[in-house]
Amino acid sequence: MGEIKNNNSTGMELGIYTLGDYLLPRGNEKTMTEYQRIKDMVNMAKIAEDVGLDVFGVGESHQERFVASTPQTILAHIAGVTNKIKLISASTVLSTLDPVRVYEDFSTLDLLSDGRAEIVAGRGSRYGAYQLFGYDLNDFDELFEEKFELLLQLNDEQPITWNGKFRPALNSVQIYPKPLNGKLPIWRAVGQHFASAIQAGKMGVPMNLAALYGASSVFEKRVTAYRNAAQESGHDPKKLPIGVATMMYIDKDSQTAFKDYYAYLNNTFSQLRGVDFPKEQYRQATNIKNSIMVGSPQQIVEKILYQHELFGHQRFIVQMDHGNIPYKKVVEMIEMFATEVVPAIRKATRQ
Repeated sequence: MGEIKNNNSTGMELGIYTLGDYLLPRGNEKTMTEYQRIKDMVNMAKIAEDVGLDVFGVGESHQERFVASTPQTILAHIAGVTNKIKLISASTVLSTLDPVRVYEDFSTLDLLSDGRAEIVAGRGSRYGAYQLFGYDLNDFDELFEEKFELLLQLNDEQPITWNGKFRPALNSVQIYPKPLNGKLPIWRAVGQHFASAIQAGKMGVPMNLAALYGASSVFEKRVTAYRNAAQESGHDPKKLPIGVATMMYIDKDSQTAFKDYYAYLNNTFSQLRGVDFPKEQYRQATNIKNSIMVGSPQQIVEKILYQHELFGHQRFIVQMDHGNIPYKKVVEMIEMFATEVVPAIRKATRQ
């Protein structure tokens, strides 16, 4: 596993990510084209760097209403129009990919970006890729564990000799090109599967936790299990970074934020999951202890710092461009996040 560099003297790393969804229009909304959606994603990355954010991520999906089927390609283009911001997957659906090719792709991205590439590897919460690439969902866990172990071994040991169930064997093979500094930072994405947090701890790898909605204390249990598993397996939990990924809607007026965001959040759920987001659950978002990041800048600051008390995490990234939120509003939120939230979080978490 490559070194995860985070200068604690500047506080928590903060950034944004996108999953590249482009949903059917509602009411008088204009239909979004794939072309424009990808262009907007690239522009978001440039804006994120210009306003001083630390991280930009692109997720991966292989189905209707998503444009980011090859995040590494989009990130490679972003590498050419940015200079400093870290470029991460959010996340790479490793279960349906060849770890050797993933490593080649991100090593190349790392060279193109002067050492800014990181892999966040996950199983995938949407299952279209399994059918598309000919994998059996019954192998869901076994596929990921084998491929993730191979990805880590590629990062730590070359030439590599390896044998597994889902990929042809490797016999004293070198992988080219090599990352700029010899290794890539590799994180494990952890979502709803509690066992995944435990496995990440056992392996001693950084964890990127999806804490989207519900009580933050629920996610604290995953963090505790992760650190306990790391300790029991001989790893130092203090040296293992934790990232938190969630969704955010921010407005100067808190009531406007709460009023406006539900339509976009519900649009995301209804079109992608086929169900409405529960209104009663949404009402709980006004509570500082709820993980839904919606409200005024001050409310967002309070929520992030409350989570930091529970998790002690080193990275926080947010998705602001889901549910057909107008691009103009997305840009406004990125700038508000960077100018009114980020400075307060960095100051409070600086060591």
